[in-house]
Amino acid sequence: MLIERAAAPLLALIPALEPHLDAQTPCTDYTVRGLINHLLFWAPSLAGGATKEAIAPPAASEADLDLTGGDCLASLTAAVTTVVKAWSDPAAWQGVTHMGSPMELPAELVGSMIAGEFVVHGWDLARAAGRDLDVDPDIEAEVESGLAQNAELGRQMGIFGPEVAVPDHAPAMHRILGLTGRDPQWTVS
Repeated sequence: MLIERAAAPLLALIPALEPHLDAQTPCTDYTVRGLINHLLFWAPSLAGGATKEAIAPPAASEADLDLTGGDCLASLTAAVTTVVKAWSDPAAWQGVTHMGSPMELPAELVGSMIAGEFVVHGWDLARAAGRDLDVDPDIEAEVESGLAQNAELGRQMGIFGPEVAVPDHAPAMHRILGLTGRDPQWTVS
């Protein structure tokens, strides 16, 4: 249920992205199209984590998945839906699993990371399209809790940039973004 609820705002946003495919996102390495390709690249591994399979990404690099227009949007909807469905099985959350490599991680941690991925990259895509992402406060609290425990590891792995200082009383989404190295005030130029 966590991943389903974390993915819902992203799934609702996808149809609005087509005019913004070449826009820069707050995730500095990516345009909207590039970030969609990033999500498509990792989706099979994320879904495989639910079934305890170490599924390697489907292409040599994210650039190999460069799709255009509605193709990438339809593919993203299908990929996110597949990940949500895979993690809807309660057994997915038990024991250990993999996320794109043979290294085993607690399944609950991987599920939390996937929810964070959908929320944070959903925000990246929404901001690039000049929108906000409306995430359930309960989901924000869960994602923030998981990130607070693992953000430093993410920085060591090069997944997150340096933490952006955000006041403790700031909205939960701002604190989430700060933990991942994003400026909550970022707007498209």
